[in-house]
Amino acid sequence: MKSFYKSVMLASTAAMALGLTACDSGSENADEAAAQAVRESGEATEAAINASAAAMDASGATTEQVQAVEAKGEAAADAADAKADAMEDAADKKDAKPE
Repeated sequence: MKSFYKSVMLASTAAMALGLTACDSGSENADEAAAQAVRESGEATEAAINASAAAMDASGATTEQVQAVEAKGEAAADAADAKADAMEDAADKKDAKPE
């Protein structure tokens, strides 16, 4: 059931993005794609760090050590999100100017 809801959300988000794409310039679309790549990179980094934390936990690391590593993963994802948001904002402002 959870997978179904994720699929529905993804499909509706994709449809909305396609609708908005028609309103954006090619430059804005490229900038937003770059921002999305930054966001996905942050998520991948977080996943890799969390996998490392899980391996540490399995090998007997303390809870504090595992949580510290997980916090680094979350911080990496948060930083990537902030950068991607700034990139998207800059793209939106650039497109507001007439070409």
